[in-house]
Amino acid sequence: MADNARAKKLADLIREVVAEKLQRGIKDPRLGTHVTITDTRVTGDLREATVFYTVYGDEEERASAAAGLESAKGILRSAVGRAAGTKFTPTLTFVADALPETAKNIEDLLDQVRASDAKVRDASSGATFAGDADPYKKQGGDEAAE
Repeated sequence: MADNARAKKLADLIREVVAEKLQRGIKDPRLGTHVTITDTRVTGDLREATVFYTVYGDEEERASAAAGLESAKGILRSAVGRAAGTKFTPTLTFVADALPETAKNIEDLLDQVRASDAKVRDASSGATFAGDADPYKKQGGDEAAE
C-alpha cells in the first residue's frame, strides 16, 4: 500500500495533466473552455482516481461535458500514464463537483439572514429598555423614606 504523500503527489499530477490535456489536446467541442478541474483524489493503492470538475453553463452544457469527458477518458488516461511513469496507470472516474451548488445555497441562506437582521435592526432602532435605568433595589435610604 502506498503512503498518503505519494497518493497526494499522484493526484496533483493527474489534475495538472488532465487540465492541460483538456485545454490543449482534446478537440471535442463539448469540453472546450467550459470545464474546470477542481480536485483529484487517488485511492491508497494508486489504482483508481476520481477527478472532480465543474462546468460553466446550464444543465444541457453540463450533460454534454459529462459525455465528452466519458468519451475522452482513454486519451486522458494515456496522457496520465505517460506523465506519471508508474507501473499501473490509475483508472479515471469523472464526478461533477457539487461545490458551486453548495456555495449558491449558502449565499442564499446568508442573504436571508442579512434581511432578517435588517428587520430586527429597524424594529429596535427607536426602542428603549423596559423598566428603570437602574433595576436594582438599594438597601437603606430609599425604603426608609416610604
